[in-house]
Amino acid sequence: MKKSLEEHAARFDEKADAYDDGGTPEYRACAGLVVEHAAPATDDAVLDLGTGTGAIALQIAPDAGRVIGRDISDGMLERAREKATERGVENTSFGTGRFREPAVDESVDVVTTNFAMHHLSDTEKREAIGTVANLDPHRFVLGDVMFFGEPDPDEPFYSPAVDDPATVGTLADALTDAGFALTRVERVHDQVGVLVAERVPAERTLVSQRR
Repeated sequence: MKKSLEEHAARFDEKADAYDDGGTPEYRACAGLVVEHAAPATDDAVLDLGTGTGAIALQIAPDAGRVIGRDISDGMLERAREKATERGVENTSFGTGRFREPAVDESVDVVTTNFAMHHLSDTEKREAIGTVANLDPHRFVLGDVMFFGEPDPDEPFYSPAVDDPATVGTLADALTDAGFALTRVERVHDQVGVLVAERVPAERTLVSQRR
């Protein structure tokens, strides 16, 4: 992590009110794919890490049993709660938590995250994925800045000063080592994608890539 937890939290506190007004087409496409692949059952518990203003959590909520949103930014969490109230969504809860300490003391069925894990170093990402695995979900949907080829710092999806995206291979290895099977790879852009990982027998593992 190139900035401290407190520095990242303060940065997103400042962005909270206007955060929903931004985002590139690739970001929005990535978010849509995360929601699509989360596909919770009506009684599933979903954990959305790096939930921000609840963009993913609130879209998933109508199809899930309950959704737990976790973030490090109080400003983002407050906006997520406001949006849930405005929309009459009652099966969500938002609180402080981070990837390696999500403040969840129960197993969950699905874990999602979008455009958040790239703030961690590769070692921290591996630790975070291990923490997710310990929650025993049957599906983990990871949307983020990730490199399908050589990194290009001139692209708008990350800032080398504060972000630390991983290659798709690095993420795939970490997921596999944590006991997941990578079942889908969605390539949105050379530097943006969605990985779907599930707890399935090895003989059923299928890796497909949409170009």
